[in-house]
Amino acid sequence: MLRSLKDLDRYKLAATDGPIGPVVNFLLDDKHWTVRYLVVETGSTFDGRKVLISPNAFREVDWSTLQFHVSLSAEKIRSSPNVDTDRPVSRELERDFSQYYEYLPYWEYSELLGSGSNASQIVGALPLRSLENPPQSKPEGHLRSAKELRGYHVQGTDEALGHVADFIVDDKTWEIKYLVVDTSDWWFGKKVLIAPQWTSQISWENRTIDVCVSRDFVAKSPEWDVNAPVNREYEVRLYDYHGRPAYWATKEAHDAVPEPMPASAKLPFHPPSIPG
Repeated sequence: MLRSLKDLDRYKLAATDGPIGPVVNFLLDDKHWTVRYLVVETGSTFDGRKVLISPNAFREVDWSTLQFHVSLSAEKIRSSPNVDTDRPVSRELERDFSQYYEYLPYWEYSELLGSGSNASQIVGALPLRSLENPPQSKPEGHLRSAKELRGYHVQGTDEALGHVADFIVDDKTWEIKYLVVDTSDWWFGKKVLIAPQWTSQISWENRTIDVCVSRDFVAKSPEWDVNAPVNREYEVRLYDYHGRPAYWATKEAHDAVPEPMPASAKLPFHPPSIPG
């Protein structure tokens, strides 16, 4: 299901042995547009620390009580690596975090985790300690604060379109499916959805995001009702209007391809005998 990331700010984290604290922010991967970490305030119990929690740790999400239940103890979270969430999270800190929780470093195993794949199953099957020769590359970090990105100006091909007000996230894969663009500066508060793949450039220095559409095109785009969930009917209209291939159609076509038969299941080949 697709949900507003801003709505999830109200949620709280629960360890296997008790409550931890509220979610106060999210760190997004601006390359794959995926939520990589939740920033959780541990409260007075842990001296007001803020800690990072990966969605890989989720045991279940209780949407009725607004709680993320994780398969970690409070002590495990209490002893996690220190992080200053007011500063950019370095790759070194992420590496320490992955080693501490025995997670696969997503930036080195993208062919396994992919963009927005459900990494928890892979992490459970292949813990970090089981990898004998992990890659040693150190690519540039791509983590951005969701709170920082809200408010970035969105620039069209001709004029400014508005600003980023929120993000729409897939609650299973934690992919960012849409940026919510508030056009209130020029279009009576209309909010439209723009897929990250439709952006062309992000300038962190200027706090702007460039989009490959004009202002007039956005003005006629299907309006998003903030009080209604993003459903497939709306997505079909949105993608049809933009003339873009639907992401769900690509996924459904991929899922429909049968997996190759394992070698152990194939029947042995016996060449026909030649008379005489």
